[in-house]
Amino acid sequence: MPTAFIERGYRFFFYSFDCKEPRHIHVQREKFVCKFWLQPVVLSKNHGFTPKELNVIRQIVSSRGGKLLEAWDEHCG
Repeated sequence: MPTAFIERGYRFFFYSFDCKEPRHIHVQREKFVCKFWLQPVVLSKNHGFTPKELNVIRQIVSSRGGKLLEAWDEHCG
């Protein structure tokens, strides 16, 4: 599970076995996890985050979109 970065207590990471799916990022804080598609930035799954937190995470994903796409392509080839 390569970590792309950690920001505001959220860990943004990939699963290696997900490389056949469209580009996306998983986000974790404590026991909560969600998944966002990267193009366009859309919530795919949520397990525990509040709507307010999801908005914060969505903003981070949007602002770091280029870095995340680059990290995905570097990891998944």
